[in-house]
Amino acid sequence: MTTVILIRHGESDANNKGYFAGQYDACLMPRGMEQAEKTAKYIFEKYKPTKIYASDLKRAYSTAEPISKLIGDEIITDKGLREIYAGKWQEMSFDDLENTFHEEYYVWLNDIGNAHCNEGESVKELSERVMATLTAIAKENDGKTVAVATHATPIRAAQTIIQCGDIKYMKNVPWVSNGSVTVLEYDGKWKCVSVSEDSHLGEDRTVFPANV
Repeated sequence: MTTVILIRHGESDANNKGYFAGQYDACLMPRGMEQAEKTAKYIFEKYKPTKIYASDLKRAYSTAEPISKLIGDEIITDKGLREIYAGKWQEMSFDDLENTFHEEYYVWLNDIGNAHCNEGESVKELSERVMATLTAIAKENDGKTVAVATHATPIRAAQTIIQCGDIKYMKNVPWVSNGSVTVLEYDGKWKCVSVSEDSHLGEDRTVFPANV
């Protein structure tokens, strides 16, 4: 059995300023960096991972760096762990999304499992990409515990597939908080052990519901 520790990146510039980042390479804010440090210490002490994987986007990679230092191993990057490719939505403010792509953005807000970014990925496509990537990582690390720094939508999608069986139920699954820990197990089938552990963040806890 493989234990996979999913980490949502710390608070980013996109989170803070209120725009849809998608695969735009937003950086961590100072509080996001503090979240990353606290989460690294929490994971290292409680779960003792032996490897750290990350999306290659800065906000996830930077979140993985403190863990990498603690375990003494390099970060393994994988584009399959990236946030949704947002197409026309990328770097747009939420107000502009509402005004420019009202119908499509309404689906994102109210029925996200059936959402499709204009000229970008659908949430279904993202879920297939993320689950294939996580399964490959789990199979490569049988019997081990690994940490994976990624993004809000991939974590929400993975949780939906594992717990509900179909991405259409994603509207019923809440966003996890920045710097939070979601624990999965894989032994040929996926199991969700815990979701959005964030008590270790204390006053640094942040949640940006519609923001990636």
